[in-house]
Amino acid sequence: MVLGIGYGNFVSMEKIVAVVSPDSAPIKRLIRESKKDKKLIDATAGHRTRSVLIMDNGHIILSANQPETVVQRCNKKDKEIA
Repeated sequence: MVLGIGYGNFVSMEKIVAVVSPDSAPIKRLIRESKKDKKLIDATAGHRTRSVLIMDNGHIILSANQPETVVQRCNKKDKEIA
């Protein structure tokens, strides 16, 4: 099942481990390290990063949607499956 994370970008719902805000120092450090390791995917289309998706394969995805929006979309997709 795929999930829209904004601006025509989609991720696999099954691969998402966490959806977090980019404001804390540990998350900023995680973003910096992911960029260095070439595991960062910027899906913001040039907009401000509002949420960070941590994937099960170690990739980090930046989204312009609020974390609450991403989680609501996940929950909506889960209800559609059931």
